[in-house]
Amino acid sequence: MILLLSVVLTGTGAVAYLTFLRPPDNSPTDLCAHGRPGTRPRVVAAGASMTQGTLGADWVAALRARPEHRAYEFVNAGINGNTTADLLQRLDTDILACRPAAVLILIGTNDVRNDVALERYRANLSAIIARIQTRTAARIAVMSLPPLGEDLDTTINRSLAGYNAAIKEIAHQAQVHYLPVHERMADHLRTQGTRQPYAFTFPLAFAIAAQHYLLGRSWDEIARDSGRDLLVDHVHLNDRGGAIVADLASRWLSERPAAF
Repeated sequence: MILLLSVVLTGTGAVAYLTFLRPPDNSPTDLCAHGRPGTRPRVVAAGASMTQGTLGADWVAALRARPEHRAYEFVNAGINGNTTADLLQRLDTDILACRPAAVLILIGTNDVRNDVALERYRANLSAIIARIQTRTAARIAVMSLPPLGEDLDTTINRSLAGYNAAIKEIAHQAQVHYLPVHERMADHLRTQGTRQPYAFTFPLAFAIAAQHYLLGRSWDEIARDSGRDLLVDHVHLNDRGGAIVADLASRWLSERPAAF
């Protein structure tokens, strides 16, 4: 009994660390501390857990692995749970200190989930972009937010639509590039049958992470068994969802190469 309890506790601790506590691969702390210069042009991906990629697909790692982007050094500046206010607060250390040639921004899901006022979200995102523009010569792309749950007609997805409209408007006003992540995912989901509404819980997320880290199951396998097509737990991306983000980012980088 003691041995079994020890195994359970060890497994639980490992899943908690791998999912919620460990930093992303190639974090700003690893690559950019003290303004350390890069040997290749740096692409910084800034966001929250969908960018960190420890609970769901790691689209930043997928970009890094593509042969056509080997000339870049990719920095994963995603942190679980972040809102636009959090990203704005750590902008100097996690983005500007990296001296980026390009910045990809995917932020706002937690603002929606936490009922951050749309005007506050708009102000924070505008400030993030403005500071990057003022302090660097980096090319910038902002991404629309993926659906929350795969049923597009729910209250939370109708709320999310307002945030995505703000992202598109801010990108136009700031003259930065807009990548239609939500639009691509919505187009895909509309071709599917019955779609599940948003029902995220932390116990669900932990159970899904345990299947991945302890049983070695892919994010796609876990999502498919639960009747979901792009989202592993109603929020985070499975491999198919991550590929949509990576493809859009890859196309942007390839069409408009970042200068060193």
